Amino acid sequence: MSALNPELRRRVITIYKELLFLGREYPLGYDYFRPRLHRAFSANAGLRDEEAIEKGIQRAEFVKKGRSCSVRPVFLCLALPF
Repeated sequence: MSALNPELRRRVITIYKELLFLGREYPLGYDYFRPRLHRAFSANAGLRDEEAIEKGIQRAEFVKKGRSCSVRPVFLCLALPF
């Protein structure tokens, strides 16, 4: 098993932190939002395929921009299969 590309790792951590920051304004509160976001990212922690990781990053960026999941919480959208 090869090590994760450092650039992809940095991007995943950055988007996670950005979503955490946005979660402060989540209607049900940060204490509700944070564990669910963590679970959504943890579910994909075992990914090693760079294309799959890139798709996950793109999906997280899409969610962050607010274009999708207008009804569902962010963490549910991130946990969807690729």
